Amino acid sequence: MKSHTRVVVIGGGVVGCSVLYHLTRLGWNDVMLIERSELTSGSTWHAAGGFHTLNADTNMAALQGYTIRLYRELEEATGLSCGLHHVGGLTLASTPERMDFLMAERAKHRYMGLETEIVGPSEIARISPITNIEGVIGALYDPLDGHLDPSGTTQAYARAARDNGAEVVLRNPVIELTAVDDGWQVVTEQGTVVAEHVVNAAGLWAREVGELVGVDLPLHPMEHQYLVTDDIPEVFNHGGELPHVMDPEGESYLRQEGRGLVIGFYEQQCDPWAVNGTPSDFGHELLPDNLDRIGDALQTAFTRYPVLAQAGIKQIINGPFTFAPDGNPLVGPVPGRPGYWCACAVMAGFSQGGGVGLTLAEWMVDGEPSRDVFAMDVARFGNYPTRAWTREKVRENYRRRFSVSYPNEELPVGRELNTTPAYGLWKSKRAVFGSGYGLEHVNYFALPGDELKETPSFRRSNAFTATGEECHGVRTAVGINEIHNFAKYEVTGSGAKHWLDTLMAGRVPSIGRMSLAPMLSPKGRIIGDFTIARLADDSFRLTASYSAQAYHMRWFESHLPNDDSVRIVNRSLDWLGFQIAGPNARELLSRVTETDVSNAALPFMGIARLPVGLCDATVQRVTYTGDLGYEIYVPAAQQIMLYNLLENTGQDLGLKPFGMRAMMSLRLEKSFGSWQREFRPDFTPAETLLDRFVAYGKAANFIGKDAAIEATQSHEAERRSQQVFVVDADDADAVADEPIFHRGEVIGFITSGGYAHYCGASVAIGMIPLALVDEGLEVEIEILGERRAARMISQPLLDPKAERMRS
Repeated sequence: MKSHTRVVVIGGGVVGCSVLYHLTRLGWNDVMLIERSELTSGSTWHAAGGFHTLNADTNMAALQGYTIRLYRELEEATGLSCGLHHVGGLTLASTPERMDFLMAERAKHRYMGLETEIVGPSEIARISPITNIEGVIGALYDPLDGHLDPSGTTQAYARAARDNGAEVVLRNPVIELTAVDDGWQVVTEQGTVVAEHVVNAAGLWAREVGELVGVDLPLHPMEHQYLVTDDIPEVFNHGGELPHVMDPEGESYLRQEGRGLVIGFYEQQCDPWAVNGTPSDFGHELLPDNLDRIGDALQTAFTRYPVLAQAGIKQIINGPFTFAPDGNPLVGPVPGRPGYWCACAVMAGFSQGGGVGLTLAEWMVDGEPSRDVFAMDVARFGNYPTRAWTREKVRENYRRRFSVSYPNEELPVGRELNTTPAYGLWKSKRAVFGSGYGLEHVNYFALPGDELKETPSFRRSNAFTATGEECHGVRTAVGINEIHNFAKYEVTGSGAKHWLDTLMAGRVPSIGRMSLAPMLSPKGRIIGDFTIARLADDSFRLTASYSAQAYHMRWFESHLPNDDSVRIVNRSLDWLGFQIAGPNARELLSRVTETDVSNAALPFMGIARLPVGLCDATVQRVTYTGDLGYEIYVPAAQQIMLYNLLENTGQDLGLKPFGMRAMMSLRLEKSFGSWQREFRPDFTPAETLLDRFVAYGKAANFIGKDAAIEATQSHEAERRSQQVFVVDADDADAVADEPIFHRGEVIGFITSGGYAHYCGASVAIGMIPLALVDEGLEVEIEILGERRAARMISQPLLDPKAERMRS
């Protein structure tokens, strides 16, 4: 085995082989794959081999579409068969809620180029005559769905990689990984190789390969069981291959296998596997059968597919495969471990493996993926998951494999793992909580007599009235909201200003002032929207999305100078506090401090250190509500004292608490964008509402500057633009990813939307061609299968001159 290589990929399943192939495809040929046993050992060899494009995340669905289309290319390039069967697939809906979900997914597909369609019961019976359509309302049909030969497909990836110069080393367990000056020293049974990069694609052993570098990856293997039947006359006499059918209500999937059927289950009585670690000698074994676990689901399947009742069972496959807590893969550079990458927890390897390989290869070769892949970024969990939390969330996700994903749903497992001191206060006020990045936050406050739970729905939920009252309280008096779910960073040092000037595309403010600043990738795409506050010549505070902490810290640390002139510390849970917003906000603040907080002394976008009661506070004159407002930060230990002071002082001013549901409504009235919706790596500033905060003319050559300038100069016909629309909605508002129609053609999509309670309007922000931008442009937005009229507005619904915010 050679002693040096550019990349070592650990793991010879379908994902590892895909990563290897895509690296060579992008021009990195000095790469090698090391497999502990044989190719396909672990989960790949016993997989059912199905593939589909359906995914609630549009970028994940697009990558799944890429994966499926890649198989023909692999066959042509290698001469090997992937055993492709493009038979199409049906996802059944037996409830109105499921039908809403499928219609929402079909709407997304309209602008993604996926040719899915909604079909009725009679068409379902025609396409799949073995399916009992009793109780079925409809289905989503996808002609791309199908199945393949897992072993043949993996071998095709490996052959294509070898043909491009890659090396594959088998029967060679990795024993040790050590960081060295030029990368990683990879110690194996057959020898040692030094690599610039190491990719953990170890599947069932990904936890152990993570432990080799001191990383506890949030993933866990689960047992999964499917059955292969004997020959069934209704199947082999059909005259053609039957389509896949997923029956979510029955927790099962079914496809034809030769002259019989394969049927698998995502049962509620599921079992995590290898809780204490994957055995080193596990490989081509199956787990003991456990038919009792799937008894109820199997009985339901006999009703949905009557032919099963007379079919014998040829084989029972019970094998493990690996999940992350949310079911998406863990992909990308691992924070704190330069040159160590992940391609793990790809539970749908034959739907996602090609897209995962492409994404990771682009990231390594080009420095960033070609699309927003935050939904599968290994950094999306940070370091808050414990092993027990991960295991229970994985169990929850497995049980929900076929559950409807609602846009307002908050899942119950693992809650209250992390809270702030104010959690008990909010609970006593009938707060209904959500969770983000492992931390509890208030979504809204239930009205007297209402249930302390929001009903999951694609339509306006039971939180609608309460949220409206909270919005009214902010706009007419003063609201209070906890600001813990902002990430906060302290940047200090003699080189801090210069560093921020090159890292951020916006202006670095003067002392006592704040600025809004996008952060861009080298290709000029948005990877963060920050507030920069300057307290002293060499002291800054950054505020951004709480859920992107590990994502942003990874970027910061990879760009720090080597001379210790810049220091950055994540203070997200060290600095807590509240924002107060509304026309009475200044009066409230003036009552709790002796410092002058007039507009002249503390103007909009100002920052000051001042005493608030007995607390040592930092006050920022800014608010996401778009109203007169302040963010008041104190050390975490002083948070309760701060709250009690504000509550007791603000009673006669109409002080009312509000939550995130109200916050999102208030920001829509001001046409404010949101991270991971309007601001994400799919977009450049020129396409978004952030463009006005890019300091194109500043002297510093900030990262992504040339690409961002080029994007502003591109031809109008080639550019998109985010615009705000008022929608003629009924009982459902746009949420995200709905298609926008103009004169019968799909011209764009919605990035976010909702109901603007104070202004009394349904609002959506969407991406359309720049050439069509025109005040009053009339379009249609598809919401749950209905096209709703919408009109473009060029000014915010509330306070278009921002007089309230700046007064």
